[in-house]
Amino acid sequence: MPHNVLIIEDSLSSMKMMRDLLIKAKLNPICAQNLTEAKYVFSSSSPESFLCAIVDYDLPDAPRGQAIDFTLRSFLPTIVVARHLDDDIREVILKKDIIDYITKENEQVYEYLSRLLSRLEKNKKVGVLVVDALRARRTAMVGLLRRHNFITFESADAEHALATMQKFSIIKLLIVDDEGLPRVSGIELLSLLRREYKKEDLAFIGMTLLKKLGLSARYIKSGANDFLLKPYCHEEFFSRVMQHVEYMENIELIRRAADSDFLTGLPNRRYFFEKVETHQKHKPQRQALAILDIDHFKAINDTYGHDCGDYSLKEIAKLVAFHFADFTAARFGGEEFCVYFANQDPSHAHQALEQFRTALATKVFKFEKNTFHCTVSIGLTHQTQNGISGMIRLADKHLYQAKNNGRNQIATDS
Repeated sequence: MPHNVLIIEDSLSSMKMMRDLLIKAKLNPICAQNLTEAKYVFSSSSPESFLCAIVDYDLPDAPRGQAIDFTLRSFLPTIVVARHLDDDIREVILKKDIIDYITKENEQVYEYLSRLLSRLEKNKKVGVLVVDALRARRTAMVGLLRRHNFITFESADAEHALATMQKFSIIKLLIVDDEGLPRVSGIELLSLLRREYKKEDLAFIGMTLLKKLGLSARYIKSGANDFLLKPYCHEEFFSRVMQHVEYMENIELIRRAADSDFLTGLPNRRYFFEKVETHQKHKPQRQALAILDIDHFKAINDTYGHDCGDYSLKEIAKLVAFHFADFTAARFGGEEFCVYFANQDPSHAHQALEQFRTALATKVFKFEKNTFHCTVSIGLTHQTQNGISGMIRLADKHLYQAKNNGRNQIATDS
C-alpha cells in the first residue's frame, strides 16, 4: 500500500503540480484546500498511514501557519510551502519542528520537494550516531534527525560510540562534538574509525566552536568528511547531512554496478573473491564452497535459442538469490554459479544446496510456447588448506564427479 501524503494548499495550480509529483513518486496524495477541510479529511485517518504533510503557510482560514501547528500536533512530519518568505516568516517557521520549507518562486522548488520526499523514505534505513558528552545537545540533535526519519543512536563518549558501531551495521554517519568528550577525543575517535571504515562507507562530521577553527582543519586532515561550526543553523545541518548520505548512496550504486553480473543481477566473480577474502580475514571456524553448474545448458540454447537461455539464467539466478541470501553467492560465468559458506556446519551447507537442487528440478520454465525443466550438478568442499583457490579446485573436481555420476546431484568430500 503506498504511503499517503496530506497536501493542504489553496492554489489549484500548485496542488496539481504536487499531486502529479507524488503520483510519479508512487505516493498517494490526500488533498485539502484549507485547514477545515484538512481536519475533516484527517479525522478518519491515522498518522501511521502518512509519510508526511505538505502545508501552505498562508491559507484562507489559517493565514499565519496555524495549519502547520495542526499537522505537527497530529504527529505528521511537515514540509512547509510559502508564496514568499521574508526573514520574519522564515524565523517563525524554523521555530516549529518542521522537516523543511520551500518557496513557490519557480518550478525548481518542486524538484527539491521530490528529492526531499524520496529522502524521507530512504532515511528509514539509515542509522546516524550522535556523539556528544552533553545529553541536552545530543537530544536536540537527535530530535532534528528524527524529523527526517533517520534511525538515531547516542553516545556520551568515544568508547561507547565504538561499541555501538560494532553492534549496529546500519550506522552510516557519525556526528561528533569534540567539546568535553572524556578520555578519547573526537580526532582520536576518527583515527580509530578510519582504520576500518573508508570515507565512502562511513561519513564523519565533526563539530567545532567558531573560535576553534584550527580543530576543523585537523578533522578534515584526519579523514573527516565535513565539519560544522557552532552555533549552527539547522538548515545548514540538514544540508550537510543530506549531502554526505547521498554521496555514500551514489558510491554504493556505482559499486553495485561494478560488482553485479549484467544479465542476472547477482554478484559477479570479482565481488565474490573480495567478499570471501573479507570473511577469511576474520578466520571463520568452518568454511565451505560449492560450484553449481546447470546440466545440459547448451541444449537449451541450441533447442530454444539464446534468448531462452538468458531467460533461464535469470530465473535460476532468482532461485540462487533466494536460497543463498544468507551466504555469499555469485554467477561465475556462463551457466556456472558459486556459493561460499562461512561458520556453517557441513550439514547446513549441504542441506541448503539440496533444497536449491530440489527447487530447481521441480521448477517449470515457460518461454514463449515452450515448457521445460532444468537440473543442476553441484561440487561441494569443506577443505580449506590451500585457501580459496584450493577450495575452488576441489569443488570443481567434485562437480565433475557429480556430472559423471549422472548429474542432478551433489558430490562432496569423501
